Amino acid sequence: MSHALQILPSLLAADFARLGEQIAEVESAGTQMLHYDVMDGRFVPNISMGVPVLESIRKVTRCWLDVHLMIVEPERYVEAFRAAGADSISVHQEASPHLHRTLGLIRSTGAKAGVVLNPGTPVHSIEDVLDLADFVLLMSVNPGFGGQKFLLSSLGKIRQLAQLRSQRNLNYAIELDGGVDMTNAREIAEAGCDWLVAGSSVFRGESPATSVRELHACALSGRQLSA
Repeated sequence: MSHALQILPSLLAADFARLGEQIAEVESAGTQMLHYDVMDGRFVPNISMGVPVLESIRKVTRCWLDVHLMIVEPERYVEAFRAAGADSISVHQEASPHLHRTLGLIRSTGAKAGVVLNPGTPVHSIEDVLDLADFVLLMSVNPGFGGQKFLLSSLGKIRQLAQLRSQRNLNYAIELDGGVDMTNAREIAEAGCDWLVAGSSVFRGESPATSVRELHACALSGRQLSA
């Protein structure tokens, strides 16, 4: 899977009354991927968007739609989200006791399959499924709410995943979500992260397009340092 550096605006932080307009704005800044958080109020203490909203978004954008299932029994909804337009679907290690089966199910629909780790879950817990994952998503905040502070321990996990990828000759992308902004994007990319999810730092400023461009430039400087 592509390791091209990407900033993924997180739609959870967008203004839902102007969702189509804001998607068009970040697209104009070169955004190629959008992050879509699904919360059920059980696995995480919040409720967010579901299948119908994704269907609507799919109609107005050509961007890759990266769907993050923060829900219990995610395997029950994989096919519905794929049918609604998901290009990649990720499930939590903590919510999916049969990870091999769930990742295989995602791949069988034609979507790319990702496995997610909460901040308190170690990388070694997914070592046995890394060959089935197209990408690994690290949470750098405790999932459920936007606007949280970045957890520095995430940098070590990025480096672990990058080292494992190299040692085992695997090709998964490394994604990170939570607290990404101009103060840490460079360091995150330098550690080996490929896809940086950014919510509040993109949509809560004056210009989402400008924020995306600045974050990408900042992360790119870190990527160049690690090359």
